[in-house]
Amino acid sequence: MYKTEITLDVNNEQRTVYVRNADLLLDVLREPLGLTGAKPGCLNGDCGTCTIEVDGETMKACLMLAVEAVGKKITTIEGLKGTLVQGAFIEKFAFQCGYCTPGFIINCHTLLQKYPTADDTVIKDWLESNICRCTGYQEIEEAVKAVQDQLKNGSRE
Repeated sequence: MYKTEITLDVNNEQRTVYVRNADLLLDVLREPLGLTGAKPGCLNGDCGTCTIEVDGETMKACLMLAVEAVGKKITTIEGLKGTLVQGAFIEKFAFQCGYCTPGFIINCHTLLQKYPTADDTVIKDWLESNICRCTGYQEIEEAVKAVQDQLKNGSRE
């Protein structure tokens, strides 16, 4: 099986891996790189459990080939350790089983980077790209609003 050496910028680190041209970014993040926060779910882009950030935009890692990510800045949940949004999810109990939580945190982080003063309509619209089967989305919305309040008061994401 022919593999190509590629270097990915993941969580501000240059990581070199060998991949097949057909390898999904999700699989490369999880297996050779050991970044298991992005989860396999539907594997067709519907559920959002594999959501990551690529060049400041949310992306479903199951829909991107690893070779397409060369030269792009990738952020996974592991790269958001200690952020305001992660803390707000804990504070507001915005999770139950936790399987979808990394994708939601990435999604909310990107939302807050792009639209720090997003209103309820924008927040609900962004949350539609991820599915949680265990809980309502109320706590997740509250977590986003808690971060918005912190940002208003001078905290940095």
